[in-house]
Amino acid sequence: MPKWVVHYISQDCKSIKGEDIPIKLAQLRERADREKVMWAFLEINFLLLMYSMLLYSYFSSAVPSPRYSSCQLQGQFHLNEMHKAGDVVIGGIFAIHFFSVFPDLSFTSKPQQPTCHGFDAVGFRRVQTMAFAIDEINRNSNLLPNVNLGYSLYDNCYKLQTAFRAAISLVSGQGEQFILDETCVGTPPVIGIVGDSSSTHSIAISSVLGLHRVPMVSYFATCSCLSDRQKFPSFFRTIPSDAFQVQAMIQILKRFGWSWAGLLVSDDDYGLHAARSFQSDLAQSGGGCLAYLEVLPWSNDPDELRRTVDVMKKSTARVVIVFAHERNMINLMEEVVRQNVTGLQWMASEAWTAATILQTPDLMPYLAGTLGIAIRRGEIPGFREFLLQMLPDLHHNNSYGNGMVRQFWEFTFQCRFTPPPAGWVEAGGSICTGQENLDDVETELLDVSNLRPEYNVYKAVYALAYALDDMLQCMPGRGPFSGNSCGSLKELEPWQLIYYLEKVNFTTTFGDQVSFDKNGDALAIYDVMNWLWLPDGRTKVQNVGEVKRSVFKGEELTIDEGKIFWNFESKKPPRSVCSESCPPGTRMARKKGEPVCCFDCIPCSEGKISNKTDSMECTSCPEDFWSSPKRDHCVHKKTEFLSYHEPLGFCLTATSLLGTCMCAVVLGIFIYHHSTPIVRANNSELSFLLLLSLKLCFLCSLLFIGRPRLWTCQLRHAAFGISFVLCVSCILVKTMVVLAVFKASKPGGGASLKWFGVLQQRGIVIVLTSVQAAICTTWLVSASPTPHKNIQYNHDKIVYECAVGSTVGFAVLLSYIGFLSILSFLIAFIARNLPDTFNEAKLITFSMLIFCAVWVAFVPAYVSSPGKYADAVEVFAILASSFGLLLALFGPKCYIILLRPEMNTRKAIMGREIQA
Repeated sequence: MPKWVVHYISQDCKSIKGEDIPIKLAQLRERADREKVMWAFLEINFLLLMYSMLLYSYFSSAVPSPRYSSCQLQGQFHLNEMHKAGDVVIGGIFAIHFFSVFPDLSFTSKPQQPTCHGFDAVGFRRVQTMAFAIDEINRNSNLLPNVNLGYSLYDNCYKLQTAFRAAISLVSGQGEQFILDETCVGTPPVIGIVGDSSSTHSIAISSVLGLHRVPMVSYFATCSCLSDRQKFPSFFRTIPSDAFQVQAMIQILKRFGWSWAGLLVSDDDYGLHAARSFQSDLAQSGGGCLAYLEVLPWSNDPDELRRTVDVMKKSTARVVIVFAHERNMINLMEEVVRQNVTGLQWMASEAWTAATILQTPDLMPYLAGTLGIAIRRGEIPGFREFLLQMLPDLHHNNSYGNGMVRQFWEFTFQCRFTPPPAGWVEAGGSICTGQENLDDVETELLDVSNLRPEYNVYKAVYALAYALDDMLQCMPGRGPFSGNSCGSLKELEPWQLIYYLEKVNFTTTFGDQVSFDKNGDALAIYDVMNWLWLPDGRTKVQNVGEVKRSVFKGEELTIDEGKIFWNFESKKPPRSVCSESCPPGTRMARKKGEPVCCFDCIPCSEGKISNKTDSMECTSCPEDFWSSPKRDHCVHKKTEFLSYHEPLGFCLTATSLLGTCMCAVVLGIFIYHHSTPIVRANNSELSFLLLLSLKLCFLCSLLFIGRPRLWTCQLRHAAFGISFVLCVSCILVKTMVVLAVFKASKPGGGASLKWFGVLQQRGIVIVLTSVQAAICTTWLVSASPTPHKNIQYNHDKIVYECAVGSTVGFAVLLSYIGFLSILSFLIAFIARNLPDTFNEAKLITFSMLIFCAVWVAFVPAYVSSPGKYADAVEVFAILASSFGLLLALFGPKCYIILLRPEMNTRKAIMGREIQA
């Protein structure tokens, strides 16, 4: 019993007491319950075996012995095995048979050992790879000089129970009897184990070996859970973790735009951990989502397989990712062929990428074009020649590992060694001679053109050898262990080798660097493979790229798309999406209850855009921009204001100039006929001032046309207000003068005229106009109108307008004009029937009626008119009221002056009534 095992149980052999054993076991069980470790029961069972040996030693100690107490194994495991003696032994666990048969455990007699069948030549090639690597190391004088390596290799038959039996045999020894000295000093049977190929097996075995710090280097176990150094402190591997393989798969999905895929996994740690990693990493990467996730049964369950294939058939996903083993795929493909499910793009994990058993003509219509992640291919010089030198031992059936070679020989040459099974010869079977030539048969064993798992086995053996070599080169007094000590072959502890294994760094003859990170994982690199279906019906698995992890760039995918064979009529990659990408101008809206890859494309609302595909949200355009018709980019908003160039602005401008010209013409007529009675009547000076103010009213309307600027905004309302007040003031004074003249014609009324002399009339006009000027000045100083970009009327347009600044100021300005207008109208209305042949009060009444009607209609029209039309309404009101005043007041007078000059006499004006 080696010290490294016994020390875990007791401090020394003599301290073990029979009554302490149940207590020790109870403590271990309590620890297992407390920690809830999945494989803790295996630790207990293993230690039970160890304790059973000590129990035997305890009770046998009553028999006198001269120096040593002896221990005897409870029994032996009869396994398929292969050995080679050496100074140091490296263990190995491989899968060489596909199936196991376990006997009935009735326990009425001694249980029989399980048997294995279904020889796997590829698994045996891995065994021979380890044998070749150790033979090569022994012949290398630069590596482990003066140390002869040996090996003990076992077949796990793809069963956990068998794999665990092999591990126990490796770490405890298979000798029928061995001796313990009083100090329990001994050399471990093996310094490390290469294996196992299965993640589940590796988890179980490493859980126990890790307790004793026995190094285990796997060549094929990829479960990411094995990177946990707290649970698996002595586990290493020369194959990348599934965490990287999952990332590699996601990189390929992104490369070809496959955002909708199905995932099939095996019902073991390998598949279930891969499923969890895939779901988590795919969601984080945003590269897509899973249409379905199905677990493939280990057994050939027709109902479950039929249900799984039905899910695949009904799904819209055209890509199927499979993290499973060859046996799972064999059962699955039988159902796929039965239901004739074609048109799928398969993606294979490294477990079945190179599976030749699936590369048959019957399966190629379905699996051709498969993309797979494969272990890095390597070359092992001299390996084929080593295999050709292999010969079975004719004289020993299963002596020291001869059984594996004999089984391979019988499988390859379809013969049996003597003595053959009963009836074999009678049935026409041949007898193996051992001299058969391997070159004469076609066997997978000799196919060394695509060494992938084998290359990992080769690197694992060399990793252990280099670690041992580094340890043996340690200088005494400079070692890494307590007291600066070094390890030695005489008292080698497996945990000492772990220290050097963590630091190992070498380069293979193929040029690949081998080292382990802090989790015991190898450098991450995979080949990308493609199943090419050749015209002659054969299948070629070709390398089309690689995926590797870079410190600075992360996962890097390099792929030659031109070399890929696509098993579709288009000879192009298929489309596999739940929903087609949303084009620019739309956003994605998830469908309720469905994965994030299933969505509807909703057009962006006005003013918002999405300028890339698959946008989650539409972004708002800046203030001065608006969305294009396709909602894919922002464009400058159209600007709107009452322009001189548009028809409306042009017409208003022309009308304003027409009114100005008419005022000038009337003014010219009045000046030319200034001495005539009709011009001189009722203060011709006020008539001239009135015409000038009307001219200003026409011209001020031009300030409302054109792009608003600060000076036009400030001037337009001030000019409008002052011009109209000047105009209405003149009319008001005229009306008051008419009324005063009528009163003066009555007895005693002459005094009223003294208040309406020329100076008084001017003064009234100036005072009334000054009030409006004061209102405008106060408004401009307190809250001046400014240009304003209004986006409320039309979101796709910028309406340039003048903000009034102070609504109160604008209201006071209009109210003052309205007050004077109403006052003029009332006075004129009173004086309309005065006895005068040419009573101007009638004309004033009519003109003010027009004026008031226009501005009463202006208020609601202005408030309800948007944008430039508000300015147009104000200009129209200015022009309409100005034309009303001009035509009503001066039209009849011009008519008399120009067309009826005979009426333009004092006698005619004073003697006859003229209806204007």
